[in-house]
Amino acid sequence: MNQKTINITSWALRIAIAVILLQTLFFKFTGAPESIYIFETLGMEPWGRIGSGIAELIASVLLLVPRTRIYGVLLSLGVIGGAIVSHLTTLGIVVQNDGGTLFGMALFIFFADLVLLALHRSELPVVGAHFVPSHSRS
Repeated sequence: MNQKTINITSWALRIAIAVILLQTLFFKFTGAPESIYIFETLGMEPWGRIGSGIAELIASVLLLVPRTRIYGVLLSLGVIGGAIVSHLTTLGIVVQNDGGTLFGMALFIFFADLVLLALHRSELPVVGAHFVPSHSRS
């Protein structure tokens, strides 16, 4: 894949993820009945709803800033991973007769994040990069 294709793909996915995450914030932050139902079912109302909304807002901003996009991808993966696990273990695929729309959006975000992770893997922070053993043992 050439650099132009990578850039276009990256921007398209990052914008799509941010739009989806940002449009759900209205429901979370206004206390829409659907959001309250979800987080009550998970036993996390209201703090889980507000906390996940804040995390999604931060992830969206990080995704749209080129210097911080990898951190946005990682945060988005964490948030959306939690959503997918919640759907699979507690909520179910269909929530309040939504036809699986929320679950489908979560899967889209998850796989788009994985593509972005692959495209920008060189930007991943290296854990332990500054560790140098003081001496070696014989």
